[in-house]
Amino acid sequence: MEPKAITVKEELIAWIREIEDISVLQHLEAIKNRSEKPFDFDEEWDKGYTVEEARAESIRRIKSWWKDRK
Repeated sequence: MEPKAITVKEELIAWIREIEDISVLQHLEAIKNRSEKPFDFDEEWDKGYTVEEARAESIRRIKSWWKDRK
């Protein structure tokens, strides 16, 4: 492990030891417990837009940007 990584970890540990706000601790615990699912390109592709949907969404967004400028 690189010395910089060790230093960062030590600083984080020292900071965490000083935290007294329970909501911050709960947030840190949620981060620690979250499980990272590996990225599945095929699954994400299936959830994406069709060509027609992408075109319609692009038009909708562009029109909304111009509408906001008026």
